[in-house]
Amino acid sequence: MKGKLPHSIWLPAMWSVIIFILLIIPGKDFPEGPEIPFFDKIVHVFLFAVQVFLWCRYIGYSNVRRSLWIFLLIFLISCIYGIGMEYVQKYWVANRGFETGDMIADIIGSLSGWLSYRFLFSKKQGNDHKKKLASIEIEAATKTNCL
Repeated sequence: MKGKLPHSIWLPAMWSVIIFILLIIPGKDFPEGPEIPFFDKIVHVFLFAVQVFLWCRYIGYSNVRRSLWIFLLIFLISCIYGIGMEYVQKYWVANRGFETGDMIADIIGSLSGWLSYRFLFSKKQGNDHKKKLASIEIEAATKTNCL
């Protein structure tokens, strides 16, 4: 399994928990980031891109029927999660604020994670699935002497 991500639900689930923990740290306890313009937004994009990528990767290798709708649902849930966390920060986390820019960064991150997965793995898995189906059909035809 060298060079491959594990196909367990634990990796994407833990990443989602890590995002939750990072977003509920009170503002005064949060370390200052480097003096890079929009560093906070870059972090949000990264967190949510990785989240969607990992969940898509997990679903891509699970027994769930893979369709575009499942992957779009992952994207939408991630967007709602990011927006919801801004409200959590506004009402329940000390010294953290509600920022529309963070919500936009979460949505951009979710979209980039979904697109990254789609371009990196979706076509490969589709071809692997077609090859597997073809070999099963050939095997079935051979067993029934239909060839």
